[in-house]
Amino acid sequence: MLFKRTRLGRRKAAAAAVLGLLLVGAPGQPAYAEGMRAQQWFLDAMKAEQMWRTSTGKGITVAVIDTGVDAGNADLKGRVLPGKDFAAGQAGDEHTDYDGHGTGMAGLIAGTGAADGGNGAFGLAPGAKILPVRMPKSTTAANEAASIEQFNQVLPKAIRYAADAGARVINISMAAEEGSPDVTAAVTYALGKGALVFAGVGNSADKGNPVEYPAATPGVVGVAAVGKDLRRTSWSEYGSQVDMSAPGADMVAACTSTTGFCRTDGTSDATAIASASAALIWSKHPDWTNNQVLRVMLNTIGAPTDGAKRNDSIGYGIVRPRIALQNPGDPGPADVYPLPDFKTAASPSASPNASGSEGSDAQTKGGNSPAAASQDSSTPWIALGVGAVVLLGVGIAVAVVVRKRRTAASPLPTTTPTPGQAHNTAQGFTPSPYTPPVPPNSVPPSDRGPGAV
Repeated sequence: MLFKRTRLGRRKAAAAAVLGLLLVGAPGQPAYAEGMRAQQWFLDAMKAEQMWRTSTGKGITVAVIDTGVDAGNADLKGRVLPGKDFAAGQAGDEHTDYDGHGTGMAGLIAGTGAADGGNGAFGLAPGAKILPVRMPKSTTAANEAASIEQFNQVLPKAIRYAADAGARVINISMAAEEGSPDVTAAVTYALGKGALVFAGVGNSADKGNPVEYPAATPGVVGVAAVGKDLRRTSWSEYGSQVDMSAPGADMVAACTSTTGFCRTDGTSDATAIASASAALIWSKHPDWTNNQVLRVMLNTIGAPTDGAKRNDSIGYGIVRPRIALQNPGDPGPADVYPLPDFKTAASPSASPNASGSEGSDAQTKGGNSPAAASQDSSTPWIALGVGAVVLLGVGIAVAVVVRKRRTAASPLPTTTPTPGQAHNTAQGFTPSPYTPPVPPNSVPPSDRGPGAV
């Protein structure tokens, strides 16, 4: 039996387990199924079983900066490492998920399918390890402004901790409509330590489409969501902050519900899939740097069908780890970051003590300064999901993305793709045999403040 939730202020009334990446939870609706794997359309579309013959993500640690990760979840047993708890005053520790969102993200990344006698839910990189880093509840702050301030004070510490703890991939399925120089400096630090940082762009495209952080922070890979039709979902935010996209609608994964499974939607989920994709590639090529892994992800991506190198809806395209594993091509220079919004090379040789001044400059390039952003911000930090995420009857806290604008999109500086890497949006994906997800129920946007996307 599963429960469903929708992200960032919306809920879906679908019958199945919901993976929670975003905020605003509502009572989950039970669903019955022969097995969770049969409902995970995205694994079929990405041909996961075929990829797992080559890589499962083994040897790669993915930090999940979120609401905590339940290490006791049947599909995550043996996958969750000791981590760090930054939720001061909150009961439990990093293995205590106060709303289910973080466990859902971890499930999408590294679920093993071990639940229910092997009929559980899988993550895209079941061999990867999860480093849980728990953020404080947004509701512990006095008001919206205080919530965003708290988010921007704690997130830099969380990012730096993850980088120092050896995480190769840092997943942030949370957001706020303001960024900060400290967050930008922390991202620069993480890149210098050799990590990659992925964050959801947010789920409010139809509610003003605000720019959210840290997805819009230079050096962070901003991830949008696509549905079963491989098109941007109506709620996935768009703009120059979008670097790539991944499946993020009607997602089924392990969670903290009474059944252990949830069905969710959101750029939070898409971010988890992008992070897992990086883990698969890095596991296959452990000697590559963060820059090389990201470059190959971009070179093998399913580009926009209109012939453009990128657009504001899906970025450079839909991530395709299968193609990257089969035909990675030339990974390019080890010390050159492949996205144009972050000019400073981020590599293991880069200084890990990035200055705050550089972070401040990067934070405001091409967009609002933190002060300007705060003036037009109407939503605190939230978890990145498509509206309210319904986790087995549990409300999901959503991390608010801080606004940050990137420079206008410029040609992607990558190595030339080989013939087998042709950028066709549908290549590497197969049509889903399942019917499209039902439309979300009419549920008001979440007002719980910064949280999951």
